[in-house]
Amino acid sequence: MRSLRADDPERIGQYRLLGRLGEGGMGSVYLAQSPRGRTVAVKLVRPELAGHAEFRHRFEQEVGAARRVGGEWTAPVLDADTEADPPWVATGYIPGITLYEAVADRGTPLPARTLRILANRLARALGAVHEAGLVHRDVKPSNILVTIDGPRVIDFGIARALETVADAHLTRTGAVVGSPGFMSPEQVRGDRVTGSSDIFSLGSVLAFAATGRTPFGGDGAAAHVQLYRITQEEPDLAGVPGELRDLVADCLAKSAAQRPGLPEILDRTADPEGEPGPGTSGSETTDPWLPAGLVAQLGRHAARLLDAEVP
Repeated sequence: MRSLRADDPERIGQYRLLGRLGEGGMGSVYLAQSPRGRTVAVKLVRPELAGHAEFRHRFEQEVGAARRVGGEWTAPVLDADTEADPPWVATGYIPGITLYEAVADRGTPLPARTLRILANRLARALGAVHEAGLVHRDVKPSNILVTIDGPRVIDFGIARALETVADAHLTRTGAVVGSPGFMSPEQVRGDRVTGSSDIFSLGSVLAFAATGRTPFGGDGAAAHVQLYRITQEEPDLAGVPGELRDLVADCLAKSAAQRPGLPEILDRTADPEGEPGPGTSGSETTDPWLPAGLVAQLGRHAARLLDAEVP
């Protein structure tokens, strides 16, 4: 978390801002506190997007749908004002680090057990998103938070609203729909996007978690090179553990019809009998799902938040 800047507001709606969590194509994200003391994450939309009437309409629709996404593997939408200037949305704050940070800061691959549980819980999260009538459209490591109790998916329902401004050339402000290394072939081609697109992105995320690189780019590959490879070439899955390689390869099928559905992914990554994973009954008696180094990193992250002074 970073300190607030001089041009940041003190409050958004009823929420008092505590610090900055990040910034992206949609806008700025703040750590905030409700009047009753609940810690939340508030996303404030960029002014140039807020001035686009069609964006506002789609944003309102997507926030309404996102409110229906509940459950333990996503960040719940708690509040929003789509008529504000600029509009904003507040979600439950999840104390954790992004999957990108968890992988990039390590010098060794994540253990196979961690990867299996990651795949299973992300499939559960996407199931909740899809059941609410949404397609995430931007499943990537920075939109997945790693916590001691399992992964959480954030920013569902956002990318579709951004699609409304793509043709208006507002993408130059940073509102890019999807991330090149994790987009599906149908996203690259501009075809109709369904829940199967999220399955492809999930495969790319799992490959990244296992190897530290995207399966179609590697280090330093230009965006247009990655997009070409996504549509035309096979993924590089060297380093993905054998027990997960077939599943990741299936998720990365070029044809949406050939990718496994979420029920099949859940079945292929299910917790072994007698070894419950995070979020299940009896999980308190088993080993943490994360390696010791990441557990310690999460502890340090939590300690820094507790030490932060309220402005």
